[in-house]
Amino acid sequence: MTATALASEVGLTVAPCHRRLKDLESSGVIRGYRAEVDPGKVGLGFGAMVFVALRETSQDAIRAFEDAVVAEPQIIEGYRLFGDPDFLLRCVAEDLPAYQRLYDEHLAALPGVAKLTSTIVMRDLKGAGELPL
Repeated sequence: MTATALASEVGLTVAPCHRRLKDLESSGVIRGYRAEVDPGKVGLGFGAMVFVALRETSQDAIRAFEDAVVAEPQIIEGYRLFGDPDFLLRCVAEDLPAYQRLYDEHLAALPGVAKLTSTIVMRDLKGAGELPL
């Protein structure tokens, strides 16, 4: 949305709206901007949610696991959970054979993994979503 359209939507002129927007960005309320890409249209139409249990949950083990997750481009979302399992990962691949390769070569090799449980995504209803503001 342009600053002009946003200003009109919230009932401000462009200059104060732009100033408030910059304040929200600099304070970290707005963390960034992104384009929403349809995974299927870029050859990544297969999705899986992967629950991960770690062998140990020391700070070093968690840090090593999280660093490896961040470095893997086919893991597009990752969440540390309370309770069991320890993490939830959202992964994308071209198809089932490509996901099997990702699983065997990368996910199973993540540091400290004790158990992986995959659930195939049938349909994306909401995606990452917007905050209810």
